This record gives sequence, C-alpha cells and structure tokens, in this order.
Amino acid sequence: MQRRAAIWILGAFKTSPLENIEVIAGLTPIKLHLQKLVGRLQLHAFSLPPNHLIRMLMESPFGTLKHQHPTSLDALTSHQKALVKDHLVNSDNRFNRIFPPFSPLYPELSLGFRIIDNFSDCFSFNLCNKEKNNKICLQQLNNMVIELSLSPSTAIVITDTSIKNDIAISTSYMYIANSPLIQTLHHTVFVTSIEAKLFAIRYSINQASNKKDISKIIVITDSIHTAKKIFDPSSHPFQASAVAILSDLHQFFANN
Repeated sequence: MQRRAAIWILGAFKTSPLENIEVIAGLTPIKLHLQKLVGRLQLHAFSLPPNHLIRMLMESPFGTLKHQHPTSLDALTSHQKALVKDHLVNSDNRFNRIFPPFSPLYPELSLGFRIIDNFSDCFSFNLCNKEKNNKICLQQLNNMVIELSLSPSTAIVITDTSIKNDIAISTSYMYIANSPLIQTLHHTVFVTSIEAKLFAIRYSINQASNKKDISKIIVITDSIHTAKKIFDPSSHPFQASAVAILSDLHQFFANN
C-alpha cells in the first residue's frame, strides 16, 4: 500500500524501487514506523505513577517503593527471565537501554575530587588534522611513539571500533618497550559507536594502569570527541563508562 502511495505522490513508474521512492517522497518505511510505535508503547509504562501495578512489577532500581511486589521481575531467577517473553519484560529491557543510570553523586564528578581539579597537569590531548596534505601532525605522532616506545615505563595503547549489522567490534592493542603485550577483541550488540569506543578505551586504560612500573599511558584513538567525553562532568548517557575510566585514572595518577 505504501508503494502505491509513493508512486502516486511522485508520479513515478510502477517499476521504481520502493526504497528510493520512499526516500524521495519523505515516507517512513512501514517497518521503522511500527518499531517507533512499539517503542513508544513500551516507554509509556514509565510515565505511570510509582504505585501503579505495572510499575511495581518492574525492576526495583527504577521504582521508588520500599517493598518489593511478590511477582515483580526482581523475584525471577536469571533462567526464568530468559524464558519470559512478554510486553512487560520488553518494556523493562528497552528502558534499561535508553535510560542508562545517572547519578550526580559519583565522587569522580564532585567538585574538588574530579580529575581536572586534582590532576589537570597529568593528562593532555594531542589533536591531529586528518587532511591528506597535512603530514606534520603524522610525523609528530610517529616521532612521539618512536621516542616513548623504547621506555619500559610507558604503555602505548591503540583502540579502534567498527559496527556492522548492529554488532560492535572493539579492538585494543597495548605495547610496552616496543613489544606487543596485549591484543584483545570484544564483540557487543546493540550499542552506539561512542559506547563501543569508550569501552575500548576503558579496557585499555584498566589493563595498562594495572601493570607494574608504568608511569605514562598514551592512548591513540580516532575519536577525540569520545575521549573528551570522559572528562565531561555534565549529564550525558555515557556517564557510567566515563566514571569507570575516571576511577582508574584517579588511582593511577595518585600512585604515580
């Protein structure tokens, strides 16, 4: 039916590809439109008051009642949760993905305890211009890596991520004293590129900071915007990953 409507709007031929004429006509594909309606219906449960029966059946971290309902999702075992397939479970899972936990009371985000307050001289960003004709920045990066790769107290970590078919692949390499030490590959589904990149950075910093006699960590990433999210104290959906990285950095800076 939507194909006939798109052809009628554009006056196109009947043999025109459906995807192309939908884009030109500005029509949302039926599949995506249904997904949007289902998502709105699932999120509607969280606009209900906390004492509503549906809210009482949800996971306890998102409720405000002190007493747990005897038939709530918290009362189910992991095996039972895997077997349950209904609207309530889907709504709860969707809420967990869209509204990650945020707490302004994290000590890593409190004034006087933040990394930028206590260790502002312990980290820096080296921006790189990606223009093809600009070879100066590339040469500076190569010189820095060559100079520091010989130091046994410096860890160089390289992170990269890619997403294909809703599967994120996070890759991280760590070099110490010019020799590869750790190479890891992680697969995650249904995450954004920023989440995958933050995870790669988080894992690399955690591994490097736990190595003995390491006093300097160099992180090479293709997304400086993602790296700066770590030090952003404002409310954002990637706070949980940023706080975990800040905790590792705070301990690393304090020890060194």
